[in-house]
Amino acid sequence: MNTLTCRPMPWRTHLLMLRYRWYGLTQSPTTLFGLLLALLFLYVIAVPVGSLLLDGIQVQFGDERRIGALTGDWTAYYLLRTLNSPVADTMFWQPLWHTLRVASGVILLSLTLGSLLAWLVTRSNLRGRAWFATALIVPYMLPAWTFAMAWTTLFRNRSVGGQQGWLEAMGMSPPDWLAYGELPIILILTLNYIPFVILLFGNALRRFDAQLEDSARILGANSLTVVWRILLPLMLPSLLSACVLIFAKVLGEFGVSYLLGLPVNYTVLSTSLFRSIELRQTGVAAVVACAIMLLGVVSLLLDATLLKEARKFVTVSGKSGLLRQQDLGRWQWPALGLVSGVFIVSVLLPLCVLLLSTLMRVPGDFSVANFTLDFWIGDHLDSVAETSGVLLSPNLWRAAWNTLWIVGVAAISAGVLGLLVGYVVVRTPFGWLALLLRQVTFFPYLVPGIAFAAAYLSLFAEPRGPLPALYGTVTLLILALIADEMPYASRAGISSMMQLGKEPEEAAQMAGAGWWRRLLCIVMPIQKGALVTGILLPFISGINGLSLFVMLAVPSTDVLTTYALRLIDHNYLQAANAVVLLVCLLAFTGTLLAQKLTRTNLAQGVGN
Repeated sequence: MNTLTCRPMPWRTHLLMLRYRWYGLTQSPTTLFGLLLALLFLYVIAVPVGSLLLDGIQVQFGDERRIGALTGDWTAYYLLRTLNSPVADTMFWQPLWHTLRVASGVILLSLTLGSLLAWLVTRSNLRGRAWFATALIVPYMLPAWTFAMAWTTLFRNRSVGGQQGWLEAMGMSPPDWLAYGELPIILILTLNYIPFVILLFGNALRRFDAQLEDSARILGANSLTVVWRILLPLMLPSLLSACVLIFAKVLGEFGVSYLLGLPVNYTVLSTSLFRSIELRQTGVAAVVACAIMLLGVVSLLLDATLLKEARKFVTVSGKSGLLRQQDLGRWQWPALGLVSGVFIVSVLLPLCVLLLSTLMRVPGDFSVANFTLDFWIGDHLDSVAETSGVLLSPNLWRAAWNTLWIVGVAAISAGVLGLLVGYVVVRTPFGWLALLLRQVTFFPYLVPGIAFAAAYLSLFAEPRGPLPALYGTVTLLILALIADEMPYASRAGISSMMQLGKEPEEAAQMAGAGWWRRLLCIVMPIQKGALVTGILLPFISGINGLSLFVMLAVPSTDVLTTYALRLIDHNYLQAANAVVLLVCLLAFTGTLLAQKLTRTNLAQGVGN
């Protein structure tokens, strides 16, 4: 009987196989390039978060005598101090309770008002609904703390020191609960997140098949039954998704809580983290940051689960004519008044208040003699923060230049890296590499900005191997901003690359073009729209950003947002409001430019 025997492969055959694999890598080194990208993002995203986790369970420098252990030893001291100590209530439990209360209030008000507005601009015959569909999204383009600045200008009182607000100057003294604390924080964040609900709920309403309503009415159901038994169950996934995403955003919100909470010692988790870092309690700050990250991860994992559940609520219709408008009848004018009022309160009033405040010597005095341009272009002003108007201040132009070039470099880098990530994810034959790149570049979205900044501070505040300490340098700001904006850039690159077939590259390869030439001369030009999107979205987000910069910037690396915050700390509110207006102008212009270049509309599909 003949038997099969396995003979060892000759060494020449091994050599030929290695040479063939090396030739494949040089001709199409997608996998090798993907490995380099994976190592880069693991270092700038995963390693800082891991360093922060270690800070919470290792003895920090300066705490050796208090803990009775050497620096770097394992310890549960910071966990116990944060969660179960006489100061735990002030450090963690009270800020956590405040955060949950604020998030609950914002979600309740945002859903109630946002869903009504979404229905009016989507499913009714509201006058000017196409214009309002875009106008009501404007607050989404502006920094949330813009509204906080306008609020303090109106309602601020001198019970906690500083200048008086407009109402107090006119003889009314707003109580502390109205001027500061939980109520104004909830109201302001609600105004900022209503557009979020309008976008999600409005687009869901637009896809809703009106034949389902007709069928229910034929069977005898009244309007209330149709809403509760048909409409709301089908809209539930979009509403729950809005709830979860608003909660995740409230977790990382810093500017509003800082401006309106700290004057009356009302702390949430983000401001508690900031205070711990200011007091150099690194271990406690790490525990608070990890708690914020854990809540953010859980909330967005819940959102992913809800998106899967949403498939059970899909209705299929190929007829656009099934989207019918509800006749408002005698409710036309009240509805128009509601929509107009929301636009005035959320856009016109805050911006007008900020603008007028920069023109007044004495807040709340509307006499002609009180108006001046000194805070814009004046000289020899009586202020310890600035002695000239903001437009004549070198500090403003330095902060503006820092903003443009730091955010610009980070945005361009993020956009290019995002497109390269998309290329590797779509082209690599190794599924594990594609999955790794997708997950690691999306991870910063799960981490609120204030916690991500704390992670970078933990890793780069001191020398690490060949790298020097980066705290206070522009390099640290650019690295942190690139990593923080990768979720937007990478998703833009992945989605665009999935629509590009291999045929253009294969034709170029047959013509003798190498991998790099194909990438630069074929892929990049074809995907220039996705590249522009991947650059502009991080740029707009970086212009508005405060949470990341407030932790990592120093006076020499001030950007416009941190420069405005320093003016607020010096009680120079007219100049601070002027800087905030410039930030709003940059953000709004950048958003419009992004829409024009990418031929998209933020409110597309809502109004008409």
